[in-house]
Amino acid sequence: MKLVLFGATGMVGSRIATEASARGHQVLAVSRSGQSPVPGVTSTAADATDAAKVADLARGADAVASACVPPRDGSDPRGPFLALNEGLVAGVRAAGVGRLLVVGGAGGLEVAPGQALSDQPGFPEAYLPEALAHRDALAYYRTLDDPDWTYVSPAAEIAPGKRTGRFRVGGDEFMTDDQGRSFVSAEDYAVAFVDELEQHAHPRTRMSVAY
Repeated sequence: MKLVLFGATGMVGSRIATEASARGHQVLAVSRSGQSPVPGVTSTAADATDAAKVADLARGADAVASACVPPRDGSDPRGPFLALNEGLVAGVRAAGVGRLLVVGGAGGLEVAPGQALSDQPGFPEAYLPEALAHRDALAYYRTLDDPDWTYVSPAAEIAPGKRTGRFRVGGDEFMTDDQGRSFVSAEDYAVAFVDELEQHAHPRTRMSVAY
């Protein structure tokens, strides 16, 4: 498959690029810097808020993926991050690409029906703006029938680690292991993400990944 991946140089994006490339997919890695996250992967510089540029890059692709994160400059990220996702969707539509996969957040996962993790007492204040920005993005995607989107939430903790290929895939529920920890390595998250790219098992919905 031909995949255009925005946010390709970040912790998660670079691992998605690595996993997809290793499976033989053609990856165009897009970032503001234009650097290649993986040797041999084609890269270019672009801003995902620029719908026309997104369309130019995405035209002819089988799928577009976004590993973009909310701004972390101290300002409220909710408006700018929603605008980024709206620009991305507009570009994907203009390019005629049918599928969009999005790296999401964990804060909107439900600890009980209708009760989001980020609304619970003790949720880290430093992470709340980013969690709310991701929740806004998911709410926006849930209004769309086109393109065919999938929003992929990680566990509460995601960090560089090992690629084991062993993890659980869920939906809206917040998943923890036997010790009550919610964790997944960035490498295994990328495995699940590329699995979804190939299998298209969760159209127009959120899926989650955790050990």
